[in-house]
Amino acid sequence: MSITYTCSLFGYNRQVYYRRKKRVASRIELASEVVSLVQSVSNKMPKIGGKKLYHILALELKELGVGRDRLFDILRANHLLIKPKRQYHKTTNSHHRFKKHKNLIEDVTPMRPEQIWVSDITYIGTREHPQYLALVTDAYSKKIMGYNVSDSLSARGSMKALKMALKNRRYKTQKLIHHSDRGLQYCSTGYQSILAKNEIKCSMTEQYDPYQNAVAERINGILKQEFLIGIRVKDIDLMKRLVKESIAIYNAERPHLSCHYNTPNHMHGQSKIKIKTYKRKRAEDLHPPLVL
Repeated sequence: MSITYTCSLFGYNRQVYYRRKKRVASRIELASEVVSLVQSVSNKMPKIGGKKLYHILALELKELGVGRDRLFDILRANHLLIKPKRQYHKTTNSHHRFKKHKNLIEDVTPMRPEQIWVSDITYIGTREHPQYLALVTDAYSKKIMGYNVSDSLSARGSMKALKMALKNRRYKTQKLIHHSDRGLQYCSTGYQSILAKNEIKCSMTEQYDPYQNAVAERINGILKQEFLIGIRVKDIDLMKRLVKESIAIYNAERPHLSCHYNTPNHMHGQSKIKIKTYKRKRAEDLHPPLVL
């Protein structure tokens, strides 16, 4: 049975049929090119979100004539949209005898690199093989300055992360504030001695509220959700190598919305860009009082 006869049987024009077939083939080919571009990025950053993908691939997508909505349609059709998963494991023990410090950065927005560092510890292991990642992050640039992977929550891991951050410090004459929760690791004598020796002011959350250490919590989440989620490694040396590679990619290639889609390394090399903040709106701002 010929195409011409079949088209006439169903009330279609032969030329219309071929044009539609050509359009479908063209769309499939375009979607295939876009998926290939996306996979080139997701090979390094497997859980990166759609908005950041669009920013990273902006030039290539423009050449293909693909806008943001079209990109999301292709990601959705190919099951490539990322659904964030939340994990929680308590790593903070604030019931101890050591001195706790006041919050020095409340309502303070960092205006330059190495004005404020934030530190936190996150759980990256399993029940059978517990592993912890200690991070020191610059609050302005979002660059991870120091890190350590260990199999315990002792202060040693956090101290190693801090020493690495100090070694990587670029603006050594500038005043610096170190902010953290009130965990035993940060209040310990050894950790406080390192801060004092380097003339770094100590700031701490004054109650258990994630928003009081929002930058550190956010960076922890990015590393776990976009780079390390689903990875179950028994060998701690292998996990250290994975974390090292992930942080190198994060610092050099991952754009941040709060940094206007600049990478941490780029932000850390300048101080002209004004960052967006993670600050939570006050209840009265969200629900203004009624005027009677």
